Amino acid sequence: MYLRGTFTWQIMSVLVLIAVAVLGLALLLPPELLVLVVAVGAMALVYFSGAVYLLGRPEWLPERFDRVPIVLGIGFPLVVVGVVGYHFRALLTPIAVVFMLGLLFVFLYYWLVVPLALFQKVRHQSVTPEPAAWPAVTVLVPAYNEEHYVGRCLRSIHASTYPGVLSVVVVDDGSTDGTYAEACAEAGEETRVIRTANGGKHAALNAALEHTETELVVSVDADSTVHPDAITELVRDFERHDGVGAIAGNVKVDNRGSLVANLQALEYVVGINTFRRAFDLFGAVTVVPGSLGAFRRDVLDEVHGYSADTVTEDFDLTIEILKRGYAIHASEAIVYTEGPDTWRDLYAQRRRWFQGNLQTVLKHREVFVDSRFGVLHRVAFPYIFLSMSALPLLGLLVLVLIVSSVFVGGSGLLLQLAVFFVLLQVLLSALAIQIEGEDLRLAVLAPFSLFGYKQFQDVVLLRSLYALWSDRGGATEWLKPTRVRQRATDGAGVPVPIAGPGSANRAIASASERDSGPTSEADVDPLGVSEMDVDPLGISEE
Repeated sequence: MYLRGTFTWQIMSVLVLIAVAVLGLALLLPPELLVLVVAVGAMALVYFSGAVYLLGRPEWLPERFDRVPIVLGIGFPLVVVGVVGYHFRALLTPIAVVFMLGLLFVFLYYWLVVPLALFQKVRHQSVTPEPAAWPAVTVLVPAYNEEHYVGRCLRSIHASTYPGVLSVVVVDDGSTDGTYAEACAEAGEETRVIRTANGGKHAALNAALEHTETELVVSVDADSTVHPDAITELVRDFERHDGVGAIAGNVKVDNRGSLVANLQALEYVVGINTFRRAFDLFGAVTVVPGSLGAFRRDVLDEVHGYSADTVTEDFDLTIEILKRGYAIHASEAIVYTEGPDTWRDLYAQRRRWFQGNLQTVLKHREVFVDSRFGVLHRVAFPYIFLSMSALPLLGLLVLVLIVSSVFVGGSGLLLQLAVFFVLLQVLLSALAIQIEGEDLRLAVLAPFSLFGYKQFQDVVLLRSLYALWSDRGGATEWLKPTRVRQRATDGAGVPVPIAGPGSANRAIASASERDSGPTSEADVDPLGVSEMDVDPLGISEE
């Protein structure tokens, strides 16, 4: 039954189209180049599939393999690629090199991860545990200058369908706007609002923990809104897995409509949530997002709470928990967040993300050489390193080779190969979108993830490397882009409604609505997408 519910006709259609595209490639390529592609692809398929299978069964690995440096795991496929390439060296024209590197990039980054995400989806739906008694949960909401946001956040938490006791602690971290007053106005009976001097997000969260006594703690960013079933799903996931220290929520971009926001919506689906699902299979999700995450309180105490060492305290905390041997899994619990709607604000956000990620990797660099950290050592950190170093450089190299090939000939075949890769990217994105149950129209933006948006990300990453190298940017600073609702205000300071999926009728009931009974289907779209909303892709139905 679960398989039938997961493998919908849309997913099956995408899988068929991918197969057709691959068969079309076989007819397109010269026979000699096809041999090279099949050889490299077969090697990669056998090696990485076997590695994934064994990593899911660590008891099958002899103890002596735990002491093998991770560099050997990366070096083996590189050696095999080198041997295959040397054997077919006569075929290694610039076009062949471009295609082989591109094939490896797509395979490593998508062909392995998207099927793993689909398998995770099937496995996740096969079990829906119910705890014998729903434990009490405390929701922590750190806030700094979140006027026009913190109220929406609290209303969404109060609308939760969680059957157990639910309390909320809001910490206003020295805001200079109306955040504190707005939080107090929306506070319910089980909500406590605290005001502290500005110390950064980590300090606000630690202050909230001091007023928490429950065994489970959920953190929610003040600019986010949670789905009514989100907290229930998070608690179920603690029952679903053993040895869990934390659970990561599923983040959706709320304010769609512009190209910048829509590209982020696609990125969250394909580049973030899909990989989070894949790492869930190993219990090694590398980031519990600040927008929505759940933690065991005793685990937070063991790692001494949130650290001030980096500007991405959520990533830092996640790695600390994984290093202690706890598993971290992904959840279907949905949280809606506002993405930057201008390139300038997106640049500011990603500068903070990349700089904080680099700080965290440097802080925990011993994971690279210490096999005692298990899957974190063998899988998670190598992936993080590749995504921040080798893959951006590979993308740049492929771009240079493409330009070079235009001048040395073979541009016709090159154009055909480029079209194939774009088509493959669109199909893989469509499959990931179907797995997430997202708007399929996002797939039309998939080519930007190869050309344009990817290069923007690479530039920001290089800028972050420079900033880290020159020791600029304080680790305790709240680096925030400007907020849409705070910019879009009328003369009286009342926020103007922001268009986006579910922005008109998100499933958030006010206190009066809850008192009056259940909300009708006409008032709330259960999928969070109202027909009255602006077209999330800016594409008219007419």
